[in-house]
Amino acid sequence: MRLALNQRVAVLLHEGIHGRYGKTGLSLLRYSEAPIVAAIDRECAGKSLIELTGIKRDVPIVASVAAALEYQPEVLVIGIAPKGGALPDDYWHELKDALSAGMSLVNGLHTPLASIPELKTLLKPGQFIWDVRKEPPNLDVASGLARNLPCRRILTVGTDMSVGKMSTSLELHWASRLQGWRSKFLATGQTGLMLEGDGIPLDAVRVDFAAGAVEQMVMRYGKNYDILHIEGQGSLLHPGSTATLPLIRGSQPTQMILVHRAGQTEVVNGVPIPPLSEVVKLYETVAYAGGAFAFVPVVGISLNTKDLDESQALDAIAQTEAETGRPCTDVVRFGADKLLNAVMESNRV
Repeated sequence: MRLALNQRVAVLLHEGIHGRYGKTGLSLLRYSEAPIVAAIDRECAGKSLIELTGIKRDVPIVASVAAALEYQPEVLVIGIAPKGGALPDDYWHELKDALSAGMSLVNGLHTPLASIPELKTLLKPGQFIWDVRKEPPNLDVASGLARNLPCRRILTVGTDMSVGKMSTSLELHWASRLQGWRSKFLATGQTGLMLEGDGIPLDAVRVDFAAGAVEQMVMRYGKNYDILHIEGQGSLLHPGSTATLPLIRGSQPTQMILVHRAGQTEVVNGVPIPPLSEVVKLYETVAYAGGAFAFVPVVGISLNTKDLDESQALDAIAQTEAETGRPCTDVVRFGADKLLNAVMESNRV
């Protein structure tokens, strides 16, 4: 399932346009081909999405689902990804208003909605509730099979959660296609699944089968493409993250791209982000596992500079290149060609 290209979409984003939990909705606004007719954020109602976010999409921002109805949306997408993936209490009335108005609902949170009787009774023929985070069937433990695939497998890894790993993988995927490579973006989170229509919601998979789920997905596509861009999740630095190691083991990457938010110095609760040169060593060491697996280089740094002006961004990029000895850019701001060239120049296939 994916967001249909013939259905009008509204994105529910209260406190998400300015806050740190709106990545799902903002990514859909930036990347989705679906016709998005309204963004719903009571903090930013009436303001310009382009001016607030830089996303080149002329979508009105309204204060509520009720206010969005004049744009005739057919699907409401929950566009926030709060800590723990739980639905905020003040969102419930918006969901009920949407269903009562005949809209379908796309839910990327951990809270399943399709089985809630109060919501099910509001569904009319033709309406649906899509809970994106569902574990795939027929999983097994990983066995390292992906290391034998002939394609490049590019995994984005991060210094933290929500720093831009999906955006980096998508930008690299599109740059690969423009250069004529047979490329595939492999979604591992709820937003990527909404955009791509296939993949795995990795944080809904039991930990014993997480690497196996990644391996199964990579094996499904690895023989038919030149390059797979695997969406990263979490961070080895974050004490609450369990997704990164299964991605490394399941995908058996040939190269990694490290993603970092410019200026960020801590992960959570005072846990520091080490110098990026040390983070590079960490990921390469974990991937190599003392020689159990092939050496996997971090070939470039994707720097999220959205909080900087262009001059500051260019300075931060230059500083990061000097510190790490790797090419660096902001792929959303300046394009992904520099990092893709680093991937292709790497002698590991």
